[in-house]
Amino acid sequence: MPLSQPESREIIHTRQIKSYGFKRKDGLWDIEAHLTDTKAYEFSNSWRGTVNAGEPIHDMWIRLTLDDDLCIRGIEANSDSTPYELCPKVTKNFKNLVGIKIAPGWNREVKKRVGGIQGCTHLVELLGVMATVAFQTIFSLREEDIMASSDKKPPMLNSCHAWAENSPVVKEQYPSWYKER
Repeated sequence: MPLSQPESREIIHTRQIKSYGFKRKDGLWDIEAHLTDTKAYEFSNSWRGTVNAGEPIHDMWIRLTLDDDLCIRGIEANSDSTPYELCPKVTKNFKNLVGIKIAPGWNREVKKRVGGIQGCTHLVELLGVMATVAFQTIFSLREEDIMASSDKKPPMLNSCHAWAENSPVVKEQYPSWYKER
């Protein structure tokens, strides 16, 4: 069901995030995300001059290359449009994420390595979205292997209401991990 009818309003800002999960021929996985921010009005920018309505103030990309265990084997970040000339210079810092896994503590580790002045708020935000896309991409194809192994904890266990260890979903799909309350 869509949202209710809103009050009369005027759009000011649009953020679009598109993300994709790919299985590579070499057995690795590519997770890509693209973020754009646009304004519905023209404004002046000290570095770029006039930014026209609908022209991206942010236009940014990230590609993570992952193995089956969600370990980062490669990363590429690019900022095509930014509000300041120096912004794209931090994209090289994202290489500091190579070797870490998308796992509990992911956001904390990302912020430790490329948060604050070491990185870009917008690219760091994209990495949170990309972690979810990685799970949706990789585990959807590996679910049979995970379900067949009753000794390996399902990665989504206790990650949300539906995947609570006492939910009917877990009882049906992972009965050995179900806990009655």
